Amino acid sequence: MNKKELLRKKRHTRIRMKVAGKTQRPRIVILRSAKNFTAQAIDDEQNKTLLSMATFSKVIRPQIPNGGNLKAAENLGAIFAKKMKEKGISRIVFDRAGYAYHGRVKAFAEALRKEGLEF
Repeated sequence: MNKKELLRKKRHTRIRMKVAGKTQRPRIVILRSAKNFTAQAIDDEQNKTLLSMATFSKVIRPQIPNGGNLKAAENLGAIFAKKMKEKGISRIVFDRAGYAYHGRVKAFAEALRKEGLEF
């Protein structure tokens, strides 16, 4: 593991001490790589993943050939928010997983807000 990844994991650990998802307000955690972007809605009280989507999933892949760019993160955010609304969830806690709130992370978060999720 390189130094940047180690520092990110330390930041994520500090964030996780303060952020927890509940049944009524799940935690949305992201994973960003060079080629893809992944998001999960997690209920930390019951230790369950409520919803998981990635840019390489069957729903997203036909729309965007490259999953590692800003447009892919925006589309994933919009589709993810719609699925959350279908499950009856409108309030969330956003866990950026130690990544800077910039670029794809910011685009994903703003797409969630645009579709009506509150955090």
